[in-house]
Order: sequence, then structure tokens, then C-alpha cells
Amino acid sequence: MNRISHWIDGKVVESTSGNSAPVYDPATGEQTAAVDLASTAEVDRAVAAARAAFPEWRATSLSKRSEVMFRLRELVDANRKEIARLLTAEHGKVLSDSLGEVARGLENIEFACGIPQLLKGDYSEQAASGIDVYSIRQPLGVVAGITPFNFPAMVPMWMFANALACGNTFVLKPSEKDPSVNMFVAELLAQSGLPHGCFNVVQGDKRAVDRLLEHDDVAAVSFVGSTPIAKYIYETGTGNGKRVQALGGAKNHMLVLNDADLDMAADAAVSAGYGSAGERCMAISVVLAADEIADDLVTKIADRIPAITVGPGDQPDSEMGPLITAEHRDRVRGYIDGASAAGASVVVDGRSGVPGDGFFLNPTLLDGVRPGMDCYDDEIFGPVLSIVRVAGYQDGIETINASPFANGTAIFTRDGG
Repeated sequence: MNRISHWIDGKVVESTSGNSAPVYDPATGEQTAAVDLASTAEVDRAVAAARAAFPEWRATSLSKRSEVMFRLRELVDANRKEIARLLTAEHGKVLSDSLGEVARGLENIEFACGIPQLLKGDYSEQAASGIDVYSIRQPLGVVAGITPFNFPAMVPMWMFANALACGNTFVLKPSEKDPSVNMFVAELLAQSGLPHGCFNVVQGDKRAVDRLLEHDDVAAVSFVGSTPIAKYIYETGTGNGKRVQALGGAKNHMLVLNDADLDMAADAAVSAGYGSAGERCMAISVVLAADEIADDLVTKIADRIPAITVGPGDQPDSEMGPLITAEHRDRVRGYIDGASAAGASVVVDGRSGVPGDGFFLNPTLLDGVRPGMDCYDDEIFGPVLSIVRVAGYQDGIETINASPFANGTAIFTRDGG
């Protein structure tokens, strides 16, 4: 059984906590690895390594920091396929999605390559009589990232690339569900010339998270995940004097008005609702359909769903892979069960005809969904698209704005105004 451990001070460090968690191939349901879960002492060791590395890295010139980012960019680019393979093996998304994620991660690294220009300060003479004003940008010290399972490469790159380029050192606590990618990225960072201790990976669960949130030497924390956990991260981290970025759940709405091109709208709903099995922060999960065109739109979406090829992510013809774990699949399935019981109609039922023994759930289409139903009120994070019927533009906008979730809204109409 493959063992996935920590990366501390420039090398792989096996855990001594005695705790581990299974890592699965979602396409087969088989356990492929065991990931170490860090003890409090092991988190402390990673933070200590980052703290020790900070003075030298903070004093490193901007041009040399930028050189490291440029070399990392080239190494990630050269290893796109290997990173994508690891993504697919542990997350389950199809290879095209995995390669797209790597491309998005590269964009973040490329942005960090230009950090010298962005780190310039300001100087204003005579802001008041005899008073000049200046501002400078300085790194904070040790910063931490707590990242989700759905984008195990892109989201960490989004965090650590800019943090490192700005002169901070970094401790990453990735999702224990798909941990291998960041061990590989740690090796690439080492090859890029990043000094030991500047980037560390601690695998773990809530114990590791809590220690990072309370550790006196961690200056800031960035998080992406569910809303309840985001609230916990924010309150706990700020309560311990840290800067915290906590990004929570989403419920992205798509409003389709009477004059919309329904074929275009149906294509967009299918792509945005079922891509990556709905495990995207920006997935469309609710389609608000104007009453006059709702029946036609539902029919067009339903007609497109059988054409989606569901299968293992490493198969070239697969367009949608499995969900991340059996528990998550069962949770999403429970929302379909609950929607039917609450009075919504299951137009296309993804609970049947699933391929193989993995954590698959086929695309599902619900109609007659209303606010107040669990399938509407909660972030499902799976291949479930809900149709909410509205009277028109104003009704749709009011429904969207009443949702406690945010992120994205799309409006399909031919009216440019």
C-alpha cells in the first residue's frame, strides 16, 4: 500500500502519529494509498521549519524570488501530464478537466512571476505641509493554506505562488482525499531552487487545521471549502489574531428569460452543471426558467443528458467521472431522494444505471424545485441540476438575491439592456 507522508524542510517526512486515512481511486472504489494524519507536534515541526526559513527568504531579492517562480512555471508546464494523471487518479475528474486545472494553476504561477512590479510602494510629497507619506509592502512571515479536494493543484498554486513570491514562507494542509499532487509539486519547488523550509506540506484532518489556526507563528490563513467550515476557520483564525481569507460554499444561478436562445442555454446548463461531476465552485446548480419557456428548456436539457459519457477519468471517451468518495456520493444521492419527497420531480434520475463499482452518480435533472427545499437551500456539490420556475426577470432576480450563497450568476436573454 502506497504511503503518502509530509513534506517538511525540503524532504519527505513520515508521520509518527500512528493515524492515517484511506485514499481511493474513485473510478474503481479501491483503496490505493494511506495518507498520514499529522499530530500537533508534526504541525509544529512544519511551522518551525517555515519560521526558520523566513528571514533568509524575506531578505532574498525580488529578482531572485521571481527567478524561482519562472523555473517553477517551466517545471509545472513540463509535467502537466503527470500532475493531471495524479489528479485523475485520486479525484476522479476526466483528464481534460485535470489538464485544464493545471493550466489554471500555471496562470497563478505566471502572475506571481511578475510580483516585483506589484510589490512597489508609494511616496507622496507634501501630503500636508511639511509632511511626506510613504507606504511599503512587506511579507507577513509564515502563512498557511487549507485547501479543498475539488481543485487539489490549482487552489494551492493560487495561494502559495503569490505568498512565496511576496517573501512569505508557506505551510499547506491539503485535502486528505487527494493528497499526492502537492507532494509532487513540493519536489518541483525544490528543483526550482526554493530554499528548504519555505514550502511545507502537512497532511492531516481537523487536528492539523486547529493547530494551524491557533499557532502563534502562523500570521495568516487562506481557506477554500464549505460555508460552515469557512465560518469556523474565519472565527477561530481571527480570534487568534490572524489575517484570514475564508471562501465558503456557492449556489450559482442561471436565469433563462423568455427571449433566450434555448439551445444555447441548454448547452450551457449541461456543461456548467455536470462538468467535473458538479464538483466545481463555479458549477451552475440552479436554472431559473421563465414560466413561458420552462417546459421547452427542461425538455432540451433532458434530451442532452443521455449523450454525456460517464466513466473513469482516464478513459479518453469519458466526459464526466465519479464523485470523490462513497460518502460524498451517498450524500448527493440523499438530496435526490429528499427532492422527490419534498415535491420536486426527478426528470432525469442519476441514481440508476451507474457504471462500474466506483463512486459514480449519473447526471440528474430536478424540476419544480423551490426555495425551502434542501436541494435548493444547500450546496449539493454533485451532478444535480435544479430547475426553479419564475414569472420573469424581476422574480428571478429577487430569488437569486434572496439566496445566502454567492459566486456567479448568468442571464440568458437576447435583450442587451
